[in-house]
Amino acid sequence: MGKGIAISMVVMIVLLVLAVGYIGYDKYSEWRAEKDQVIYQQWAQLGYEQGLTQMFQQAGSCQQVPLTVENKTINIIAVGCPGTEVLMQQAAE
Repeated sequence: MGKGIAISMVVMIVLLVLAVGYIGYDKYSEWRAEKDQVIYQQWAQLGYEQGLTQMFQQAGSCQQVPLTVENKTINIIAVGCPGTEVLMQQAAE
């Protein structure tokens, strides 16, 4: 085997190792990003659930719950609370 062929083989092996390493790193990065996205979504869902649970508990104990969206605030309260009959009559009129 000639010296040129041996050098070519070494260069090809090095390039192959580099290509496999790059592809492996790229796939690992994609997997990690997907895993992080799933974890983020799970925590966001948990946060929404806890927020709604607290809102329902507070409203159910006949306390007003302020809700703000885009600089607009409304207060909610459970319909079955004392005094809500008056509010419902006013809303119906």
